[in-house]
Amino acid sequence: MSLLSVVVPCYNEQDAIPFFYKEIIAASEVIRERFPDVEMEFLFVDDGSSDGTLSLVRSLREKDSRVRYVSFSRNFGKEAALFAGMEHSRGDYVVTMDVDLQDPPSLLPDMLSAIREDGYDSAATRRVTRKGEPPIRSFFARMFYRMINRMSNAEIVDGARDYRIMSRTMVDGILSMREYNRFTKGIYGWIGFRTKWFEFENVERIAGETKWSFWKLFKYAVEGIIAFSTVPLSMATWFGIFMSFIAFVMILFIIIRKLLFGDPTSGWPSMVCIILLASGIQLFCMGIIGQYLAKAYLESKHRPIYIAASTSETDKGEDTRP
Repeated sequence: MSLLSVVVPCYNEQDAIPFFYKEIIAASEVIRERFPDVEMEFLFVDDGSSDGTLSLVRSLREKDSRVRYVSFSRNFGKEAALFAGMEHSRGDYVVTMDVDLQDPPSLLPDMLSAIREDGYDSAATRRVTRKGEPPIRSFFARMFYRMINRMSNAEIVDGARDYRIMSRTMVDGILSMREYNRFTKGIYGWIGFRTKWFEFENVERIAGETKWSFWKLFKYAVEGIIAFSTVPLSMATWFGIFMSFIAFVMILFIIIRKLLFGDPTSGWPSMVCIILLASGIQLFCMGIIGQYLAKAYLESKHRPIYIAASTSETDKGEDTRP
């Protein structure tokens, strides 16, 4: 028998979990018919939820022994939850997906078939539409994918979701990358492996509210660029060279004007503008360097990616979070 682990990060998702559980059970029945030798486990990762998420998952565990969970001591973020889920999974195949049903469980049988029958190492999904999203958010998302694919050597597909099924070999490769500042979409592209893509149209959340504000998405995009590209550092270098050239030209201009016209006072507004521009670019470049130094500083501490307060194997039914 083979085991398929379904990893589901959850943060304040008590409203969505019942709907998700119903749909994933329906998908598991289809998988059982198509692949009689495949068993399943459902691993929920509670990312420090403040609502009834953990209690609800515990109740599912009491009814269904296939349900397992890991509960964090606090909110560590989705990237940490994905890593924890992969680390605690026991399956020969591992699928990561969201609990809000924006990742259709109905695709799972065909995705599993791509690995077992077609010889792929993973089967991933991407949205072909962004229906329902604010236009400004969709615009910046498309710009981000174009930018990062030009700036890094890790292929990141536009519209790619975290909904992906992987072989144990690929999962072990991801787990070997224990970096603290994680950008999983980039890690998928960086480690390689043969991937089959499944496309679907955007699906609205079944319940609850998104945890990704525009500002959080912007910071996540910056994390991805810094994690998989050094182009911003090169940009800072070229900015410095360009401004040095401009400064040299201006010095020659001032000297020649002084020799020809002897005008020592005019031109101070343009000079002030140049100084402000140069200062702004210097601060911008220092900020880029500071971001890389900050990431290196955090990595040097070797802090754990997450801290588990309890798991389905050790929990006695009490929430150990403060």
